[in-house]
Amino acid sequence: MTLDNYFAQNPKGALAFSGGVDSAYLLWAGIQAGASLRPYFIKTPFQPRFELEDAQRLCKAMGTELTVIEIDILSDSKVASNPPDRCYYCKRRMFALLKERALRDGLQLLLEGTNVSDRVEDRPGMRALAELGVRSPLRECGLAKEDIRELSRQAGLFTWQKPSYACLATRVPAGLPIARESLKKVEWGETLLSGLGFRDFRLRLTAGGCKLQVLESQLPLVMEQRADLLSALEADFSEITLDLRPRIPTD
Repeated sequence: MTLDNYFAQNPKGALAFSGGVDSAYLLWAGIQAGASLRPYFIKTPFQPRFELEDAQRLCKAMGTELTVIEIDILSDSKVASNPPDRCYYCKRRMFALLKERALRDGLQLLLEGTNVSDRVEDRPGMRALAELGVRSPLRECGLAKEDIRELSRQAGLFTWQKPSYACLATRVPAGLPIARESLKKVEWGETLLSGLGFRDFRLRLTAGGCKLQVLESQLPLVMEQRADLLSALEADFSEITLDLRPRIPTD
């Protein structure tokens, strides 16, 4: 099945919209197919500011209105305690609220952007989506990440080369309670590192501070920018380490 066929059969729905590669292309493809899709951005302490800014920029370019739903996800003790299956409780809470809002807006079909490259067996959150009846058109139509990037490039979407991004909660080791202040420190640190030229990296919390994971091609940049890295991070992190095993891109 192609996306055109999918939207011919499902011409109206709500889309969980993150501003990332997958949801951006899904929204574009739906609009091009003549479907009536309404994008919703779920704003929590887990999403950095740039994700919302990208989502707003994309919707403006496509001529559609973005609905922002703000959720205090850390008020859920099962999420804040950060168990190994935290993603299940987080997705369940967010998409249940999104589904309620979509139904109030007259939309029964709820879509999201998982594709066939995503290892659903490693993602507890996918179980929550299945329980709530959320559909994944990219996956159902057999589109892989590399396909979506190329189609996005052809469509002129700036997201075609945007690095994959996992929410800020993934920077906190499982079992360590998630604190709002810690998330702010990680977001600020990653923003500063982006300004130093780092791309597709992670700044993860450790017991004594933080650990930087970068692509193999950017390991030399760590030493070149060592003084600036320390200046940017040492106010918030007592210990700053580098993972000598290069980060492997998730695409």
